[in-house]
Amino acid sequence: MGKVFDLKSYFYELPEKLIAQYPLKRRDQARLMVVDRRQKRITHATFIQLGKYLPDRTVLAVNNSKVIPARLLGVKSDTKGQVEVFLLKALEDGQSFEALLKPLKKIHVGQPLDFGQGLKAELVDKEKKIVKFNRKNVFKVLHKNGHVPLPPYIKREDRLSDRKDYQTVYAKEWGSVAAPTAGLHFTKPLIKQLQTQGHRFLDLTLHIGYGTFKPVECRDIRDHQMHEETYEVEQGTYQKILKYKQDHQVCAVGTTSCRVLESLAQGRPLRGATNLFVYPGFSFKMTDCLVTNFHLPYSSLLMLVCAFGGYDLVMRSYQEATREGYRFYSYGDAMLIV
Repeated sequence: MGKVFDLKSYFYELPEKLIAQYPLKRRDQARLMVVDRRQKRITHATFIQLGKYLPDRTVLAVNNSKVIPARLLGVKSDTKGQVEVFLLKALEDGQSFEALLKPLKKIHVGQPLDFGQGLKAELVDKEKKIVKFNRKNVFKVLHKNGHVPLPPYIKREDRLSDRKDYQTVYAKEWGSVAAPTAGLHFTKPLIKQLQTQGHRFLDLTLHIGYGTFKPVECRDIRDHQMHEETYEVEQGTYQKILKYKQDHQVCAVGTTSCRVLESLAQGRPLRGATNLFVYPGFSFKMTDCLVTNFHLPYSSLLMLVCAFGGYDLVMRSYQEATREGYRFYSYGDAMLIV
């Protein structure tokens, strides 16, 4: 088994103090590590300088999925016992969700759950963990009832400010339970500045599931079963990407956008679900450069970045990031691989 397929190769030491617990006041002031694959060179910059390092007239593919306030705290209407429901995936009827429930053992099928503000639900399938709400368009009321589903490595309760901070400025389509964090660094003025420089932004949608936080556990990473996430790309958008790619480079903003682009390159439909697992040895067809954050050890996200940037260069860049005091993970700093 080669080094790049060995799970142990994807561990690195990280001081806990470098795990960002809060975002910066100005998103675009995050640090930006620029990794040049050809020259094997690492440059330190600030995210607002992104345009300086992008190839001319780059097409930036961004994930416009919107994080739902997926964590609901309530009580069992009959016993008043406390419950927590973490919504994972909306089902077709618009009222039902796959969910994580606490304490699952003490919640019975059909038992009414009350989350306040008139929002109620009941467990309809204990094995599949499906809850059904008393109204459709649940997303519309979650901003009153729900809590922002901050990642487990952020060791604090969510705040009102997280409702804005944990969304990209271009988020439109409700459906994710985690933010596409590479996009958190963009501000509207920065987007306008980049467009003035000749760069283009095109929207994709991939709804990020809770599986994104699940580490790879197989000793040989090739045995890992990737979680599935739903995505959608407009026909017109896809045609523009194909047209622009003839003369310009396509930059995936985030590993999620990269997975959508490469799923399409494999001939998958414009709307569906993808379980594409990208690890070293993968042949990229659509992605020319990548904006990403710093990812957890043993994560499929780190493996994708190593596949794109080259294992040795990416792991060297992570070592340098820790030495230089970069901020890690969702609210942390960014990397551009060109």
